[in-house]
Amino acid sequence: MQADIGSELDLRLTAIIYGADGTNLFEFRTSDGRDLPSFTAGSHVDVTLPTGAIRQYSIASPESDLSRYLLGVKLDPKGRGGSRCLHEDVRVGSILKISLPRNHFPLTESAPLSIFIAGGIGITPIHCMIEKLQALGQNWRLHYAVRNRAEAVFLDRFAKAGDRVHLHVDAETNGSFMDVASIIQAAPLDAHLYCCGPAPMLDAFEAACAGRPQDHVHLERFSAPDVVAAAGGSYTVELSKSKRSITVQAGQTLLQALQAAGIKVKISCEQGICGTCETRVISGTPDHRDTILSDEEKASNETMMVCCSGSLSPTLVLDL
Repeated sequence: MQADIGSELDLRLTAIIYGADGTNLFEFRTSDGRDLPSFTAGSHVDVTLPTGAIRQYSIASPESDLSRYLLGVKLDPKGRGGSRCLHEDVRVGSILKISLPRNHFPLTESAPLSIFIAGGIGITPIHCMIEKLQALGQNWRLHYAVRNRAEAVFLDRFAKAGDRVHLHVDAETNGSFMDVASIIQAAPLDAHLYCCGPAPMLDAFEAACAGRPQDHVHLERFSAPDVVAAAGGSYTVELSKSKRSITVQAGQTLLQALQAAGIKVKISCEQGICGTCETRVISGTPDHRDTILSDEEKASNETMMVCCSGSLSPTLVLDL
């Protein structure tokens, strides 16, 4: 699906900007001042942290600005340590490995109306999308939910948008959540609908959009909805680059077999939602378990997410 799977850039952290309470904006540029590779609204990058962990962050800056990648990161004290590392350990001037941008949350630029629903840090890719639609002169609406007003990122940039932006603050409505179902119910049938935020919001969004044309419904998750990794086993994986053949035993996942054989695979979420482990399929039929690839992309069997997917054929040949 992506032209440069696994490619990375060495980028310098040139600024850390206060975004909102608990959220910083991290600005990355090339060391020699050259433009960065192009991207489209909704894209994200993999960031390899000094700890060796890989985390995904959406690009918040406009796609027309190739001088930098601006990443919004909310500090999550209960997370896996990625946001804590960026907020507490990484300093301006540090050089980190950043992947080429990938887009699993693309914008339909020709839509007559785009309605965005964002929760918390989910505003980062949506901010980039709105910047694009503004430049194109296209119609859009934003419904943005935060727990407290001080946590709203980019609020100053939306101030001139008038009634296009509807901010819902839980603390100012007796703790009630934004009514996602009502927003979808009121949306025109030809509108394209986008959602990025916490799992309960996404679940409500999917339920409300059940009767809508699926090509008009777009969402991006931070965690997978009960993905069960393929562990049927009993197939052979041939690695074209490594010139090796590995047997995946029954009850074993493909990732477990690769790691047991000493094959280095870049992984992050291990849930099939980030795309870090996306690998080209040379032959065979994968058992796709990710939530990234579309039905058409899964049917083409050009790539797969090796962290959670397996094989439906006796032999699977991968570009590893």
